[in-house]
Amino acid sequence: MLLSTDIKYVAGVGPAKSKLFADELGITTIGDLLGYYPYKYIDRTKFYTISELSDQMPYVQLKVKVLGMEMRGVARKERLVAIVADATGTMELVWFKGVKYVKNQVQIGQSYVVFGKPTMFGQKMNIAHPEMEVLNAQTLEKLTGWQAFYNTSEKMKSHYLDSRAISRIVAKVLQDEMLNFDETLPPEVMERYHFMSRCQALHTIHQPATPQELKLAQTRLKYEELFFIQLDILKKSKRQRQRFRGQPFTKSGELFNRFYTECLPFPLTGAQKRVIRAIFDDCRSGRQMNRLLQGDVGSGKTIVALSCALIAIGNGFQAAIMAPTEILATQHYQSISQMVESLGINVKLLTGSTAKKQRTIIDQELQDGSLQLLIGTHALLEDKVQFSNLGFVVIDEQHRFGVAQRAKLWTKNTIPPHVLVMTATPIPRTLAMTIYGDLDVSIIDELPPGRKPIATYHYFDNKRQELYGFLRREIEKGRQVYIVYPLIHESEKMDYRNLMDGYDSITKIFPEYQVSIVHGELKAAVKEEEMRKFAEGETKIMVATTVIEVGVNVPNASVMVIENADRFGLSQLHQLRGRVGRGAEQSYCILMTKYEIGNETRQRMNIMVDSNDGFVIAEADLKLRGPGDIDGTMQSGLPFDLRIANLATDGEILTHARHDVEQLLETDEDLQTPEHELCRIRLEQLNRKKQNWGTIS
Repeated sequence: MLLSTDIKYVAGVGPAKSKLFADELGITTIGDLLGYYPYKYIDRTKFYTISELSDQMPYVQLKVKVLGMEMRGVARKERLVAIVADATGTMELVWFKGVKYVKNQVQIGQSYVVFGKPTMFGQKMNIAHPEMEVLNAQTLEKLTGWQAFYNTSEKMKSHYLDSRAISRIVAKVLQDEMLNFDETLPPEVMERYHFMSRCQALHTIHQPATPQELKLAQTRLKYEELFFIQLDILKKSKRQRQRFRGQPFTKSGELFNRFYTECLPFPLTGAQKRVIRAIFDDCRSGRQMNRLLQGDVGSGKTIVALSCALIAIGNGFQAAIMAPTEILATQHYQSISQMVESLGINVKLLTGSTAKKQRTIIDQELQDGSLQLLIGTHALLEDKVQFSNLGFVVIDEQHRFGVAQRAKLWTKNTIPPHVLVMTATPIPRTLAMTIYGDLDVSIIDELPPGRKPIATYHYFDNKRQELYGFLRREIEKGRQVYIVYPLIHESEKMDYRNLMDGYDSITKIFPEYQVSIVHGELKAAVKEEEMRKFAEGETKIMVATTVIEVGVNVPNASVMVIENADRFGLSQLHQLRGRVGRGAEQSYCILMTKYEIGNETRQRMNIMVDSNDGFVIAEADLKLRGPGDIDGTMQSGLPFDLRIANLATDGEILTHARHDVEQLLETDEDLQTPEHELCRIRLEQLNRKKQNWGTIS
């Protein structure tokens, strides 16, 4: 009961501070407070001397005596300075705020334990706004462990709710004898890993005595967090499979067989065959399929999607392919129409710019069942788009659609269609197990035969003339070139090369060649025309922003130049690089940066130069940038809060947690046995504030 108590009843909080806790940190109860974990710890057992200090050190503590205090500066820039000393020298303590309070508290001649960040001002070492406690036996007895530090806000600090204040409030809560922590993990898990109890873990995470003890508490709490995320995902997935029975596809069908033997532009790779077989097995199992298909750029996901759509059509159902942009939807329509032309299939394209007359025909043919395959954009989600018997849906570059949008597809048929979601952004294993943990996952890990790895180079700006000479030689061979910029216009705040200046330069440097320009501010029709001219070879160079990241397929383009490559994440750089290398010729990606770049940027450039493997790059991106920032995985961070676990570093813990959840659900799917009751209650508590999208692919 105490865990659900309003935080305002904790000594030292009250209504005003409890409102700050709620507004700034989302903390309303004692349970919330104890779940707000420190972000770092400082060893308070070690003392330094003044002579040992340098401004390169983090937080330190010293035993010093106050020799004197004085005000320095003028008017509003006044500061209070205390001169302190130990046996090795003197230094200064400085306060810019709260001067009156400090004057009343700090006594000349008294010895103190001082804690803070040392800095050099002039020739003197000082600490600004230090923590100070009178040096006595009681103080030294308290400083036996590691001090926890909590993230807070400027608004909270201005109301005396800094990290130290939060630490004091947490300490008061932990001293309460009525505080009771029910164990949430199943007994078999506690026994398997010899975890410390939840009660001990929560005490230790806030007040660790040793680094070893802290590590044990962190591991237990990380496991618990990931265990309940996986339990939530897998329980909902099981419920979905029981609730939704899929339309069974009883045969591969004549259409698929003819396509396979007569129409394929090139032989399928082993990976493509494996994925088609897995999808067909799902679709004939009698359960509704939800499968994620990951495949690097150019790996042949579209052929897999089309093959499976033909199986659906061969079983008497309609199929739909939805893409995030009109460019990509049109490209799918053109290439698919060409491939299936000899099969006599009715294929149509539906986008926001489809003419009204054509739209009427599409609506009619959808409802009478004569339209077998519809390819389109978000327009497919509109209520007036009604299918006769939709059996199979493909969502390409699915991360660009919101969950609620994708959910609309479920309403397009009485029995929900089989759903295949595809992404060309390789997703690290730990992210796939969490964000897409309820989907079956297939990976195309082979490129079609004849494709050469893209050669990637990192050039500094001083090699620009050399670059232009290389581009001219490639164009003279009959190839085409992309040049991508991070900005459309010049920015006063950011010193980056921009597209408009770049376009002017390129047209002057290459006056003999036509240049296309594509960016987000162009009207759709203009953009389409520029894309068409480049695709058909009328223009030799395309100057663009990242709008060309997805959905431009020009096999003749052999060079991708990315200006200010330091501005892009690894996954986005890999996506852009994937616009070339689609033909049989050797292709190149040139990453341009200034010479003055940080270590992390240099690291990213080296990863791109060294690897063409999207999964290696995605794992590196996760480690460098964290899960909420990975391009192409989520639209804004993760669908759950991670308070202590880290998907970049805790993959092993996550793997164990998922395996244990799978075992648990096999033996007690509804968590009804007495030993799992508290586990079930905890899951219900965690779910109360969440939107339930568990039955939506």
